[in-house]
Amino acid sequence: MTTVFTGRIRPLAGDADVGADVEVEALAVEDGRIIALGAAAALQAQHPDADTVALGGWVMPGLIEPHGHPAYSSILLSDLVVDIRPVTIPDAAGVLAALKKAVADAEGQAVFANGWDSLLQRGLPDPDMRWLDELAGDVPLVVIHNSGHSAYFNSAAAHAAGIDRDTSDPAGARFARDADGDLIGVAFEEAAVEQVVAPMLARAQQHLPELLVAHLRDLSRCGITTVSDLSWNPDLNPLIQSLHAQGRLPVRLRWYEMSRPGGTAAPRGDDDPMFRQTGVKTWSDGSPWIGNIATSFPYLDTDATRALGLEPHHIGTANYTAQQLLAIAEPYAAGGWQLACHAHGDRAIDSTLDVYRQIITRHALTDHRFRLEHCGAMTAAQFARAASLGVTVSLFVDHITYWGEVLVDDLFGAVHGGAWADAGAAFAAGHRATFHNDGWVTPNEPFRNMAVAETRTTRSGFRMPGGTPVTRAQALAGQTTNAAWQLFSEHEVGSLAPGLFADFIVVDRDPVTVTAAELAETVVQATYLAGVKVI
Repeated sequence: MTTVFTGRIRPLAGDADVGADVEVEALAVEDGRIIALGAAAALQAQHPDADTVALGGWVMPGLIEPHGHPAYSSILLSDLVVDIRPVTIPDAAGVLAALKKAVADAEGQAVFANGWDSLLQRGLPDPDMRWLDELAGDVPLVVIHNSGHSAYFNSAAAHAAGIDRDTSDPAGARFARDADGDLIGVAFEEAAVEQVVAPMLARAQQHLPELLVAHLRDLSRCGITTVSDLSWNPDLNPLIQSLHAQGRLPVRLRWYEMSRPGGTAAPRGDDDPMFRQTGVKTWSDGSPWIGNIATSFPYLDTDATRALGLEPHHIGTANYTAQQLLAIAEPYAAGGWQLACHAHGDRAIDSTLDVYRQIITRHALTDHRFRLEHCGAMTAAQFARAASLGVTVSLFVDHITYWGEVLVDDLFGAVHGGAWADAGAAFAAGHRATFHNDGWVTPNEPFRNMAVAETRTTRSGFRMPGGTPVTRAQALAGQTTNAAWQLFSEHEVGSLAPGLFADFIVVDRDPVTVTAAELAETVVQATYLAGVKVI
């Protein structure tokens, strides 16, 4: 059966600088795919037996989140975890009150909280094991940093997770210890954090079908029709396949296996348009908010950096040497998988590009689309080098929204902090750049991502002193056509064109002509997946 959808339609087909201002009246959909676009009367005449659906508002392609963590986010944003993120609780007093209440109400159950951020919630104490023991006593308490790159835990939580002074540091991660080798209650990086939160993840398993569907529906309400998960656990594949069979998936899922030292590439599966593996996630460095990104320049010596425990002129280091990263990543690339590497600091980016170059050359790779993730301190010269290697970039531009002043005044200064997440430089270098929200780290707000990439302005109105704004066409491409291409899905989604799935959203304003401020406040009125309304 054919359906003709009518409205004010922005197909957004083509390159970032071509065709963004095209408007059509209708699109015809058959078996979930677009078969034609054009004038409403012409399409209705060509398909006289078609149903006609009038769409209010403006119609555009469904948005794509190229760097998400929906499986983990569905747990962290659920009622199983105390939400203390700065977007929920802006001040230290509120955070401490929430933790004390959670412990008082725990009734012997472990308490897990997510969102600790001393840079935005000024005045928080140093959350070491001694302080957490005083706060929670025998109640296991784990507090996850807002970045996800560290977690703080008390003695009872260490015991519950089976962690003690004899626990070895995982590769690329570590447990902080005192001079005697005893744990001080801090886990750094994914593999160590994963061990600390293992009891929470185990508790969540029975609720995961409902939690995951609810979270994916929240993404759909934001206008997202395809999301990638860059920390996917393949053990969840049967769950997704079951939800798909039940018709309960409101978005398409692309997933990235987490790399492990000594890991090998999984075999390729079917080219399922709803759910499939795209690549493998690796890490080069950590988070700017905890001091472990690898830069050529030091952190500033400020009250904020001293509160983080950083010595004057601190320079962070990478999680792996280039040789270690090469040993981890190459087997996956040799198996035919796209690589996506977390890299913030300029030294981490240079190191990652060195590794990518070796792999690309050694295996004569062409259309590999290896990725760099976040790219906070990436320079114009590095964007150009990456483009010359065929490496693509996904920028965390929403860092500017929430931490813009922190980056400039507290951490890196006007030169390095002011040019953070320089999307304009990425496009100038020829990249098909994308934007993301990194799961739970900032709210899923793709329209705000586009706006802040244009204005480089924080939520309080501070204009970043460096970096380059993007055009509206580039901004829209960052979460539509470019994101589809980055996920090897451009043959399916990303724009409204014949042959692609009819994944589209209805919004309350014209995304092409409104101001950046208005774009940031865009309201999604309806979301369609393969021509079927899901929200």
